[in-house]
Amino acid sequence: MIALLIRDMRLAFRAGGGFGLGLAFFLILAVLVPLGVGPDRTTLALIAPGILWVGALLACLLSLDRIFALDYEDGSLDLLATAPVPLEGVVSIKALAHWLTTGVPLVLVSPVLGLLLSLPVPAYGWLLLSLMLGTPALSVIGTFGAALTVGLKRGGLLLSLLVLPLYIPTLVFGAEVVSRGAQGLAVGTPLALLAGITAGAVALLPFASAYVIRINLR
Repeated sequence: MIALLIRDMRLAFRAGGGFGLGLAFFLILAVLVPLGVGPDRTTLALIAPGILWVGALLACLLSLDRIFALDYEDGSLDLLATAPVPLEGVVSIKALAHWLTTGVPLVLVSPVLGLLLSLPVPAYGWLLLSLMLGTPALSVIGTFGAALTVGLKRGGLLLSLLVLPLYIPTLVFGAEVVSRGAQGLAVGTPLALLAGITAGAVALLPFASAYVIRINLR
């Protein structure tokens, strides 16, 4: 399992489909929004939580189609499905690799991009915490979507249409945590809901993803 994790992380870094592409998109979005909205710091501070979360969501979405596509093309996915290792564990490892190469870099760079968007100082800690709690759910849900579309030619658009509605609760509660933190309000309820979504996704979706993969490989 550790060897599979290292292999997937190496492929993500070499292909540029995870680390570099997601960070570049996140940076471009944070630069373009002030140019389009204007330099008013009050307006930017108001929309910054939502913009940062939308950017993180879309950046995670960019590399989802690569989670199983390469393994399906070279036949590795068939070997993994018939290996003594549970397929649910394989799916979990691939979701973890996606989060480590896409989600974690986005979390680490988000405070810098918050400066570009004039994010209020009290919100930085909540931004980091919400992204750390929420981005694993984005990777796990995205892995489920990638499993649904594995083997389909040009399935990237279909994958986006399937996954984006499932991302909405995470986006809403993640942005709400940052917005309330910026205003000094209580963040306990949206933070608990965000953590619950992630816990539920991590606990249940690997089994659903493994089931879908088995069906697609028949």
